[in-house]
Amino acid sequence: MQMIDVNCDMGEGFGEYVIGNDQEIINYISSANIACGLHAGDPAIMDQTVKLAKKNQVNIGAHPGLPDLNGFGRRIMKITPTEAFRWVTYQVGALNGFVQVNNEQLHHVKPHGALYNIAATDASIAEAIAEAVYQIDPRLILYGLSNSHLTKAGEKIGLPVYHEVFLDRTYQDDGTLTPRTEPNALITNKERAIEQSITMIKKQQVNSVNGVKIPIKVDSICIHGDGPNALEFAHYLYQQLISERIQLK
Repeated sequence: MQMIDVNCDMGEGFGEYVIGNDQEIINYISSANIACGLHAGDPAIMDQTVKLAKKNQVNIGAHPGLPDLNGFGRRIMKITPTEAFRWVTYQVGALNGFVQVNNEQLHHVKPHGALYNIAATDASIAEAIAEAVYQIDPRLILYGLSNSHLTKAGEKIGLPVYHEVFLDRTYQDDGTLTPRTEPNALITNKERAIEQSITMIKKQQVNSVNGVKIPIKVDSICIHGDGPNALEFAHYLYQQLISERIQLK
């Protein structure tokens, strides 16, 4: 039976303000990427989300981002490899504290938003992130855009790597994600999103916005927890995976 990891960004709120439907989406995924405080999240939400993942036997991952609360970590910033290394180290360490006090094991690290996209195309930033993760724990899985500089950097340094694809995003001809500033960046139609997902999983390829068939590796598929259709997409994907006899890792 074919297997796939389904991950979702979670814990992206502040205090009593929670973004998304974490309590419901957790039922349809296998891995949670928990915000670590710089783009979203705080100590209370990190602790609560770690507990939620533990209760539902979902893999716990750190989701470090750029220090940009107002932009939700999605605005491109000019950063150095040293800054990337320190920001990732700082945030993974913060979340791992809550993982340890809840008697759990950190499973993976997945950069968020602009940091993720920068690392996909900038080898020096990708290598700094991979180095930070490796120094923290070489057993941690590094999640990165399929066939990107980030996955290459992880593999080069000796980390286990998950090549990631996206349920609700369109792709450019070079395999990168369409920038969110462009009108066709997001897929909002449920049937189209799930069709793209199943095709990526079963055929290891995706069609770009221009119709180019791009070969990709697929270890994990992402649902953006802050999206307005996130819960609906997660539930429908879960149903379709069962129908296609594809098992959650």
